[in-house]
Amino acid sequence: MLSFDDTAIAFSGKSDAHLRRSYWLFKLVGNPGLVNFGQKFTDFAIKTHLPIRPFIKATIFKQFCGGEDIDECLKTIESLGKYNVGSILDYSVEGKEEENVFDHTAGEIVKTIELASKNKHIPFAVFKPTGVGAIDLIEKVSAKLSLSSDEQQAWERIKGRIDKICAAAHQHKVQLLIDAEESWTQVAIDDLAHDMMLKYNKEQCIVFNTAQMYRNDRLAYLDNGLKDAREKKYFFGVKMVRGAYMEKERARAEKMGYASPINNTKAETDKEYNTGIEFCVKNIDTIALCAGTHNENSAMLLVKLMQQNNIPANHSHIWFSQLLGMSDHISFNVANAGYNVAKYVPYGPVRDVLPYLIRRAKENTSVKGQTGRELSLIIKEKQRRAASKN
Repeated sequence: MLSFDDTAIAFSGKSDAHLRRSYWLFKLVGNPGLVNFGQKFTDFAIKTHLPIRPFIKATIFKQFCGGEDIDECLKTIESLGKYNVGSILDYSVEGKEEENVFDHTAGEIVKTIELASKNKHIPFAVFKPTGVGAIDLIEKVSAKLSLSSDEQQAWERIKGRIDKICAAAHQHKVQLLIDAEESWTQVAIDDLAHDMMLKYNKEQCIVFNTAQMYRNDRLAYLDNGLKDAREKKYFFGVKMVRGAYMEKERARAEKMGYASPINNTKAETDKEYNTGIEFCVKNIDTIALCAGTHNENSAMLLVKLMQQNNIPANHSHIWFSQLLGMSDHISFNVANAGYNVAKYVPYGPVRDVLPYLIRRAKENTSVKGQTGRELSLIIKEKQRRAASKN
């Protein structure tokens, strides 16, 4: 019987020292004041060149990241793989604007695809569209505004990088996740993802777009995507998440005077996420689903729906996914029961992935019950191990 309370399985890959570090880290990120202070101090330390990199790398970086480069991630990949948990290498360098950086990032993503084609423990590759193109330009295209000649050339370069990445995934038969962005840039990304699916998802599902289900239009997006895929005979790949930019979305909508695209309550988002899971399972012949969730109810719902519909646990069209360093009680228990599971494994230079790390800290602070649940399970496992030694 699958249970998310089985800490022996959940932390089977963690040493006592690793558990202690996780315990104190979640204690710290559970305090909003400390997280805000930590962000300000980190910004100050970087600007003034204080030597804090070793401290960051040994603490929050080690919890949530695989390493500073692909080679450093190999140990994490193999460690997870021992427990049938896959890895999704996520080059988490953000906020850049230079064309040469975009080219480098695209090349780095292709490297992760090539590695995935040779390593059975890496079932997906992933990229963030604003990692390979300027966010302002993607926003302008999403708004259907006219582009200058230079902007049009830059937009063609963005499309070229994305096609290069998707072509590599298709060539190597590696599933590829396109991460979601804010709603004001997502229109262009949805359009590009559609074009890539139409081009590369004919024989099998290679390209997946991400649906943030806290948006009130994503169920319609799933419905329209399915209809188009069936009409044009390709596989519709979707990674479903609840969403990552709620505060920014609501603040922008209020400032600019348009209706917020975000559901009014968490309960509405939970309902739409679970409805989306049901929709995907019902249409699993055409849809391939990567369910990115740290919500136990949603993860268990997917398991039950698969059982009720006699869908094999290892069906190639259904994956569960969580972030490295979080919700091991879901990842390891689901994998132990034979289902397809993969962890996002972010990597990159410590300084460059700090925006990602700060988001993770804030996420654990803001998501009600997340840190408390992590802590309670760690404490339970520490007590279990202590008792077993007596």
